[in-house]
Amino acid sequence: MPSPPGGFEVPLWRALAVFRLASLAYVCALAVRDADRYAQPYAVGALVLVMMTWTGATALAYARPAWRRWPLLLADLGVVLAVVLATPWVVGRTALTHGVPTMGVAWMAGPVLAWAVSGGRRRGTIAALLVAGADLATRERIGQSSFTGVILMLLAGVVVGHVARLAAGAEQRLQRAVELEAATRERERLARGIHDSVLQVLALVQRRGADLPGEAGELARLAGEQEAALRALIAGAGPTPGVALDGPDAAAVDLRTLLGRYASSAVALSAPATPVPLPRRVAGELAAATGAALDNVGRHAGGRAWVLIEDEGETVTVSIRDEGPGIPDGRLAEAAAQGRLGVTQSIRGRVIELGGTVRIASGPEAGTEIELTVPRAQR
Repeated sequence: MPSPPGGFEVPLWRALAVFRLASLAYVCALAVRDADRYAQPYAVGALVLVMMTWTGATALAYARPAWRRWPLLLADLGVVLAVVLATPWVVGRTALTHGVPTMGVAWMAGPVLAWAVSGGRRRGTIAALLVAGADLATRERIGQSSFTGVILMLLAGVVVGHVARLAAGAEQRLQRAVELEAATRERERLARGIHDSVLQVLALVQRRGADLPGEAGELARLAGEQEAALRALIAGAGPTPGVALDGPDAAAVDLRTLLGRYASSAVALSAPATPVPLPRRVAGELAAATGAALDNVGRHAGGRAWVLIEDEGETVTVSIRDEGPGIPDGRLAEAAAQGRLGVTQSIRGRVIELGGTVRIASGPEAGTEIELTVPRAQR
């Protein structure tokens, strides 16, 4: 099938245009050198003019992806075959017998390469056989040099066609990878938002209403079922192709202001005396990750928590420490497998997406410290 107008094939079409111009210059040089040996020198001049015109026309036509179709490909092959078959008359069989080159020379390989780029090895081979057959038909004696030219043309059609198909395949795989990455990033962002809102509300309803009698207890049970189902959906659903991410808002905000809303009698906030400016998106994601960490403190550790903001110039670090029972070994991996993505997505996922790092230090009855570090400058 015709190749798509992919970016990876653009250099091949440009290289083809350069090849045709260079081979045309070679034909013109030979025409000047052998002008006194041609049977029809004026016809040779007219033929060279036709070749010049067609070279310019194909260079412009192949530059447009929509025109790289059968009408142009067949016309290109037809013009070159006509030039090759006219050789015995304009050059003369006597001159050909004495070693004067045919009119096509290297220029006649142009449609072979065009067919190869547009359709791969098979098209390139077909075009090479047609052009080579026409060239052999113009010769009275076929020697080793004639077959050498045929073999070189076949090799050019096969190799260029193979490279063109590899380029088209690579571009398609790259496009799918970009779409998959964008869709995955969007899915993770949505999962973090769901965890920060819907899942926490459902979990709260389940905990508060589990021991209540009547319809309240039934609602709590249903909330628990929906929470489990939603967690399974977030953990296992595949990404939707074609989803794109919005560009970040680069406006700077003071991180102290965003984290100040978490300060309370149970949360102590320590921050520099001067503003800690960060791009709005970076500050928002870092504040959301801090909020998710504090929510985990409230649900699993209880007691007090301490938040420390450190402005280190090129990076900013937020540390969240509690005095709870700590995180047992393997608990985070187990929670992620169960669809509980508080640490995996709402905390670690946010920070890693910003190009930062997350360090978690925890021990039995020694509390937990989560250190979130992000670069100030975003790519």
